[in-house]
Amino acid sequence: MCGIVGYIGKEKALPRVLSGLKFLEYRGYDSAGVAYVKNGNVEIVKEVGKIVNLENKINYSEETFMGIGHTRWATHGVPSIINSHPHRVGKFTVVHNGIIENYLKIKEMLINEGVNFISETDTEVIPALLNYNYNKEKDILKTIEVTLKELEGSYAIGIICDDDLDNLYAARCGSPLIIAKDKTGNFIASDVPAILSYTNKYILLEEGEIAKISSSNVEVYNNKLDKVEKEEMIFEGSQDSAMLNGYEHYMLKEIHEEGKVFSETVNYYVDGNSFKNTMPEFKDYKNIHIVACGSAYYVGCIGKSLIEEFANIPVTVEVASEYRYKKNFYDKDTLVIIISQSGETADSLAALRKAKEDGIDTLAIVNVVGSSISREADYTMYVKAGPEIAVATTKAFLAQATLLSLLAVKLSNKLELLNEFVGVEKYIKEILDKDYKKYANVIYTHNDTFFIGRLVDYALCLEGSLKLKETSYINSVAFQAGELKHGTISLVTDGTPVIGICTDESIESKTISNIKEVKARNAFVIYITNNDIEADFYDLKIVLPKLHKLIMPIVTVIPLQLIAYEVAKLRCCDIDKPRNLAKSVTVE
Repeated sequence: MCGIVGYIGKEKALPRVLSGLKFLEYRGYDSAGVAYVKNGNVEIVKEVGKIVNLENKINYSEETFMGIGHTRWATHGVPSIINSHPHRVGKFTVVHNGIIENYLKIKEMLINEGVNFISETDTEVIPALLNYNYNKEKDILKTIEVTLKELEGSYAIGIICDDDLDNLYAARCGSPLIIAKDKTGNFIASDVPAILSYTNKYILLEEGEIAKISSSNVEVYNNKLDKVEKEEMIFEGSQDSAMLNGYEHYMLKEIHEEGKVFSETVNYYVDGNSFKNTMPEFKDYKNIHIVACGSAYYVGCIGKSLIEEFANIPVTVEVASEYRYKKNFYDKDTLVIIISQSGETADSLAALRKAKEDGIDTLAIVNVVGSSISREADYTMYVKAGPEIAVATTKAFLAQATLLSLLAVKLSNKLELLNEFVGVEKYIKEILDKDYKKYANVIYTHNDTFFIGRLVDYALCLEGSLKLKETSYINSVAFQAGELKHGTISLVTDGTPVIGICTDESIESKTISNIKEVKARNAFVIYITNNDIEADFYDLKIVLPKLHKLIMPIVTVIPLQLIAYEVAKLRCCDIDKPRNLAKSVTVE
């Protein structure tokens, strides 16, 4: 969620810190701030709103060679300058991504010790506790180690201490943090895009590790303060992949990359009529649990439909934030699949750890190499989507759907089905080349929109509805088409936009019957189908190519994404950074 960038080196720090923060805007934020060292003192500048508001208060020519920056997504306390990061208490200045769950207990203890707090945040207890412990320990590394043991929750932290302005300190537990080096110095960052303008080489901090970073050196310690060696990783993509490249928005750019993403994902796992060794070998499972959040949950619903139909294995799809707390009925013949674009989703990571504690096999489907979920799962399958900057997922969703379709083939052992994946990129391009503005023109003036479908089409309705609501702020709801008559049809009034999806011939007549029910109540129906029929039960129609059931969900989601984009554009919304949302949800 929040974004962290820090730099220490031979070049001026503020341009690098601010540049990095801009590349982390996709994570979602409501305020931003920087702390930097100037003439032996730590200066702090903070502002509410967009980074440009902060930039207007900053002098880029400042002679400063160490700084930390932060974009805040409010959890404790309203967006304000006081609640913005960095926070400073005594000799310690901190930026933090995560949530300190026991902050009230720590705060009460420190208040009793005479510490004054000025913000509503949980983060402020971190520099306060560091300062309190430092007065006893007199050693910075030892102070950080002792402090981290007292914190409960998740954190990625950048730290400046007044008594050591030649080093920047960092630590993490539950929230991602990387360290990168270029020819001028060293960086800390929440995610790789922040540093790609300077280097594609980085190391990952593991849970509980602490880093001491100078302009020329990086030392990493475990939670016992023993030095550890770190493996340098190289990011496969480029800065170009995180740029707009002529598109008006990242969301539109990423949708138009979906043909390439589909082919690269398939080619990574498939060679002709067989799977490569990049596809894990699975034992025979009697049950599968798919666990995820948001769009990843909805793609799990698509996976359930495909795996049950082709592999004949019962699949349960669960929301990760519920799964981690409920009683789960699984055994050694169950596979738990965790789906997460970032590989750092807090609830999904907790669900993974719960399954592993219970001795259940786990499979991660993620987009980020080296992420926590990818490292901790028994098996890992990477989607080949590349960096996804827009908060509303598009190409990563399509890649996840592609991978689950391939997994259905793998588990079914029907390798002849791999032929169905050949030539699909051509159909994706045809769908992308259509104009979706006329559909958006119908929807954008309304405050309510409904999606209806059955079976796998209902799963697509869930994702289409989410895309519309998160980008355009329209109250959009998906229903199983057969459930309309059990109450929800009362919400349909004259002109209400209803998007009906039917790509499965086996239930076509039933879905059409339900669409006729809303049409009879004067709804404005947009019908999405792969069966081009002329009829009077719709007002507008989108005809898709008739492809195999393994492929249809993958191509059907594309017009839903483009309709959401065009509606949001007509409503003048911040398409890439919708209000109140964050790309990587690293807190519970």
